[in-house]
Amino acid sequence: MSTRTRFAPSPTGFIHLGNIRSALYPWAFARATGGKFILRIEDTDVERSSQEAVDVILQGMAWLGLSHDEGPFYQMQRMDRYKEVLAQLVAAGHVYPCYMSVAELDALRERQMTAKEKPRYDGTWRPEPGKVLPAIPEGVEPVLRFKTPLQGVVSWEDKVKGLIEIRNTELDDLVIARSDGTPTYNFCVVVDDIDMAITHVIRGDDHVNNTPRQIHIFRALAHEPPVYAHLPTVLNEQGDKLSKRTGAKPVTQFRDEGFLPEAMVNYLARLGWSHGDDEIFSREQFVQWFNLDHLGKSAAQFDETKLRWVNAQHLKAMPEDALAPLVQAQLAVKGLQADARLPAICGLFKDRCDTTVALANWATAFYADVHPNADDLAKHVTPEVKPALELLANKLNALSDWSVAAISVAFKEVLTEKGLKMPQLAMPVRVLVMGTPQTPTVDAVLHLCGLEKVLARLKVA
Repeated sequence: MSTRTRFAPSPTGFIHLGNIRSALYPWAFARATGGKFILRIEDTDVERSSQEAVDVILQGMAWLGLSHDEGPFYQMQRMDRYKEVLAQLVAAGHVYPCYMSVAELDALRERQMTAKEKPRYDGTWRPEPGKVLPAIPEGVEPVLRFKTPLQGVVSWEDKVKGLIEIRNTELDDLVIARSDGTPTYNFCVVVDDIDMAITHVIRGDDHVNNTPRQIHIFRALAHEPPVYAHLPTVLNEQGDKLSKRTGAKPVTQFRDEGFLPEAMVNYLARLGWSHGDDEIFSREQFVQWFNLDHLGKSAAQFDETKLRWVNAQHLKAMPEDALAPLVQAQLAVKGLQADARLPAICGLFKDRCDTTVALANWATAFYADVHPNADDLAKHVTPEVKPALELLANKLNALSDWSVAAISVAFKEVLTEKGLKMPQLAMPVRVLVMGTPQTPTVDAVLHLCGLEKVLARLKVA
């Protein structure tokens, strides 16, 4: 049987990096093994689910290139199928109606906690040979509970955590359908995984407690469960679980902040998986190398400084023609339209940047007015250097060839005539032309800026 993995998010809030890592690994495993990757939207929490959250899931996955082969499937559109399977379980005696009210269940749990017992359903309505059940109360619609085996152990060999064993006496009888007939999460997941022929479930370890219950339902339906790999939690920079409540950002915000999808995949891959000491790698290398044997067992911690470093490495290695459209999109946010110079501008400045936003900030000086701050002007554009600036402007204006080499010659002539060192002239030129004293090679910057704009900005001195 070929590999079939899935990503099954709930659209009850925006998708963040901790969530999307649970999509990256099953996607990579499917691609590495020539299998299929299925997208399933678990939207049964009708009150909290939203189309906006679904859109962010789809946009985030598309941006990162995590293409799915089947789906998206929506659980709310599969209710008839769940009820059909539920009827099969009822007919086979795996499920029974429970008439215990919420108030009775709360009172039971309170008594158990007072007695320092684990709060759990006590099986009041579970039918057993020779057992007399209570009288069915009038006007009460029952929930349906799954008959968990009373003895033995449920176990599985987790691809991350190793052998996990849980005694059935630790589990109570799970509600698999509410009183209005709607099926619950753990039941729907099993039906979906069976119908979609999922072979490997790679998900966060917050699902470990669900797994024994799901295994029981699989076996009640005469199916062997898939292979499980439960991923350690992703922590935020303060060491708390990464979540919306602890400051996690939507995946799409990283796109807007100028991070590259290839770099995000690289960084996310290393949040819980490794290939030796390799830090920087391509998507293709990741897929080629990926397997479940090198998934980490410890919680990974998000580090934005490290993410920016990874992004900077990918940005430096990216061809200028490929970078230019991304930077143009950032310029468009500022209301600026680039031109044919943009690839060369990207090539000149990309080594100084860690995001396309930073690169667009440099490019802005070529397409909008610059406003040097007063401190830089006072420090670098002194009365002593202004004659040299005027002489440079005249020499530049007289050039018949606006090239980097010709601009360099003009600088050298001014330095010789005025007895200056290069920084004494280059720094004020940078401040006036680019708005900052720190730029790449000044002759290359002026060449891209263009004669007319350079002369206009030098006149400010």
